[in-house]
Amino acid sequence: MTAMAALFFVLNCTIKTTLLATLASPTTSSTSVIDEIRVLADTTSGRICTDADATALASTDFGGNVSVVGARPAAVFYPSCPADIAALLRASSASASPFPVSARGCGHSTRGQATAPGGVVVDMASLGRVADSSGRLAVSVDGRYIDAGGEQLWVDVLHATLVHGLTPRSWTDYLHLTVGGTLSNAGISGQAFRHGPQISNVHELDVVTGTGEMVTCSKEKHADLFDAALGGLGQFGIITRARIPLTLAPARVRWVRLLYANAAALTGDQERLISEHGALAGLMDYVEGSVLTDYQSLFASRPSLSSFFPDANDARVAALANEAGGVLYCLEGAAYYGGAGDTSAAHVDKALEVMLRELRYARGYTFVQDVSYVEFLDRVHGAELKLRAAGLWDVPHPWLILFLPRSRMLDFAAGVFHGVLRHDRAMHGPVLVYPMNRGKWDGGMSAVFPGEEEVFYTVGILRSAVADGDLRHMEEQNSEITRFCENAGIPCTQYLPYYATQAEWAARHFGPGRWDRFVQRKRKYDPKAILSRGQRIFSYPSVARSIDGCIK
Repeated sequence: MTAMAALFFVLNCTIKTTLLATLASPTTSSTSVIDEIRVLADTTSGRICTDADATALASTDFGGNVSVVGARPAAVFYPSCPADIAALLRASSASASPFPVSARGCGHSTRGQATAPGGVVVDMASLGRVADSSGRLAVSVDGRYIDAGGEQLWVDVLHATLVHGLTPRSWTDYLHLTVGGTLSNAGISGQAFRHGPQISNVHELDVVTGTGEMVTCSKEKHADLFDAALGGLGQFGIITRARIPLTLAPARVRWVRLLYANAAALTGDQERLISEHGALAGLMDYVEGSVLTDYQSLFASRPSLSSFFPDANDARVAALANEAGGVLYCLEGAAYYGGAGDTSAAHVDKALEVMLRELRYARGYTFVQDVSYVEFLDRVHGAELKLRAAGLWDVPHPWLILFLPRSRMLDFAAGVFHGVLRHDRAMHGPVLVYPMNRGKWDGGMSAVFPGEEEVFYTVGILRSAVADGDLRHMEEQNSEITRFCENAGIPCTQYLPYYATQAEWAARHFGPGRWDRFVQRKRKYDPKAILSRGQRIFSYPSVARSIDGCIK
């Protein structure tokens, strides 16, 4: 939906007096929800829609693998300001049967996390559509920060800060996501090894809690809510503003991709590049990697890769793939220079020379581009436009993203890359693999990550279900991968997690200590389990019993 179309849609919404679908929650009365909606219409400046088009849109997301009927909300709420959201949450909290509320930014979740079956979905983009929304992106040049509304897109944050020669330090690979959305998860990319995830790069938040309280929080003020909300999966409050620190912005990027014949060489080199010590320390500003389990079909389906590797089908690459047993690896690095920073092109040339001499990639398989800083950060959007044009964007995305300890990465590669996924003709999407430094993550925040080893890996199996049968096939493979980890004793943590029951969340995702803290925070900030019920972590009214039973 374009911005103009969305605006037209919002302006033409009217309050309906009946619901068009049976409410999904057996504990929520259709009449009580609609009564609360009527009151909100009279007491706030927000708009409410209950028609089929609005609720159907709010029942879908990027994953495309949940039932629209089962996820359908009673209504969609279009707030004009954060106070409208607070009023909505207070209304639910005061109800005899509190109805679920979920914030929806771009709907980029993959398992219905932003849905509110039988309740109300908050259309966060509405906050930026009102007439006086200029303050939703405000840069302080002297303070070196930007105040960004939770509904704002990271690509708009980028352009707003570059006007002043400044930029945030930590990003996601895809910038057309909302600030509140990524901060509710973690926000990871190839910069995280140096600067940490996006949640480690926040000064302050405005949060509307599940009780409808509007709170400004930071590490110095209401620190427990600050830590809870960051990486909190939307369970404790809705982020309506974030203060993001800024640094001097570069102008250009030296972008490098190198091919490898085995996982050990790739991961060893990646770990040297993210280390704070040694000959390669500090040479790259961005470090990622990918796994090419069927390099020919992968290049054909990913325009960004085929343009980077103009000779992708060259006999030399085929020979390397054959030598590697059908699986190739790629290291991706980027060095920033120029602009307001103090790194010159000559410095980057020298760094690249050292890196190419030291790394253990397959000689002769070096690919380098020089692009603008904006072009590099927003690189996925170009591929998105091509996929949209081909009708390959709005398809199901059964993604599986795992955090794995460094010590078991090669075991995982052997079992999954060279086993489960090898020569899979239905890949249709990248498989990413790159290391993180645990010390750059804050263990006090809600995000779950491996805590035993200094280095852990992100493995993102980011597939698109293009043909009939792909979705079922890929979901079965995802289950096979998680079973392999369990049987092999490889501890793994899901990013963008999803589990069917509270027991699975407690045991398989959080673990005893983290789960107890998560439950305590839930009882404090959303005691009636109003927020983000679509994730199936907490429900009402059983939440009260669950909380009392889980906290020792």
